[in-house]
Amino acid sequence: MTPSEPEPAPVAQPAATGGARRWYSGVSHYQWLVLAIASAGWVFDAFEGQIFNITRTQLLAEVLRTHGTAPAIKDYGDLLLAVFLLGGTVGGLLFGSMADRWGRRPSLAITILMYSVFSGLTYFAQSLWQVAVARFLVAMGVGGEWAVAASLVAEVFPPHARAQASGIFHATSVLGTWAAALAGIAAGAHWRHVYLVGILPAVLVFWVTAKVQEPERWRAAGSRAATAAGPKLGSFRALLGERRWRGRAFFGMLLAAVGLGSFWGVTVAGQDLAKELLLRNGVAAATATQQAKFAYGIVETVGGGVGLLCFGPLCVRWGRRRTFALLHAAAFVIVPITCYLPRTYGELLALLPVFGFLTLGIHAGYAIYFPELFPTYLRATGTGFCFNGGRIVAASTLVLSGWLKSLPGMDLRLAISLLALLFPLGLVILLFLPETKDQPLPE
Repeated sequence: MTPSEPEPAPVAQPAATGGARRWYSGVSHYQWLVLAIASAGWVFDAFEGQIFNITRTQLLAEVLRTHGTAPAIKDYGDLLLAVFLLGGTVGGLLFGSMADRWGRRPSLAITILMYSVFSGLTYFAQSLWQVAVARFLVAMGVGGEWAVAASLVAEVFPPHARAQASGIFHATSVLGTWAAALAGIAAGAHWRHVYLVGILPAVLVFWVTAKVQEPERWRAAGSRAATAAGPKLGSFRALLGERRWRGRAFFGMLLAAVGLGSFWGVTVAGQDLAKELLLRNGVAAATATQQAKFAYGIVETVGGGVGLLCFGPLCVRWGRRRTFALLHAAAFVIVPITCYLPRTYGELLALLPVFGFLTLGIHAGYAIYFPELFPTYLRATGTGFCFNGGRIVAASTLVLSGWLKSLPGMDLRLAISLLALLFPLGLVILLFLPETKDQPLPE
């Protein structure tokens, strides 16, 4: 297919017989290409989000002109993560609506360019406010890219392959986390070089503009919107004014808030758990910092990546809501086990992949589930509202997390276990959302 050719309409697939049909049967080369481009954008998206988590000690120590164990490191670290969540919310809402109004291709290109450029500019930051502004603008691109790419994959792939393709799309984020961890370990105290690497994804913009075509569904929705009686593309009034879409948007946002809040409060804390355990066992602070980066960025993320890949096949078999529910319940159980059971670094490394599988695996469900909740003319808007609106709600978890962990005498393991109470809240939210298994995308 040449760039000038329109995207082929999905071919109707025969019903599966005896469970022998493979999910990827009938997937075209163009559909694989879209998955590759969307995933590449999301890999670098995750890289841009994680490099701060990996380098924050060295970055803040230099910018604040203090030592790496100063209390201000933790306080300002949580503050900048909250700034990042706020930026992701603004970007997700803005670019999600833009993608519905103007198209998936230009919106995807703009968001990738945005997070690449401002990540690279972080190299030159000399003060806390400069870091905060750069992280906010990076987050705008990050939040927008996910909403656009998730909608694009859902619309391009045939129904029988949609869940698995969307799960693969989100699972590729672990490659970004690994890249950030390896870059952080390699750079050591020279944290600026890691951010300079972050400008490389800008080259994806040329691939996007050359290869991606607007989905047939979006073009048809645009034609309907052009009529006087047609629905308006990307309208927040339509999203929040119509009862059917409003309920899905708000409860989807709350579901995402549980996952995002638990990610920053619980999943990412695997690095802090490892560092604290090593320090308790007499390991030097510098060595403990490096080994903790490896424990979180590589070992835990292996389990998280497997969990993300497994969500698609599991939700095809069990349904979206049931798979979410099982992983939420299991995550609630694994957190205190991981916090209190290990006595050595080796024992913690053995548990962290399971910890990552259960606490991170649910995130692939957002890329699968949220685009299935909304019609084409609101898909990116609704998807962005759910996932990135969840970011701003989750920002309160960062405040709570920082407050808990700073309480005099508070054990880090207890604080993380208390934050895991978010997972049962997700079970309650699921009661108010519909099942979308085996249903066509709304039009």
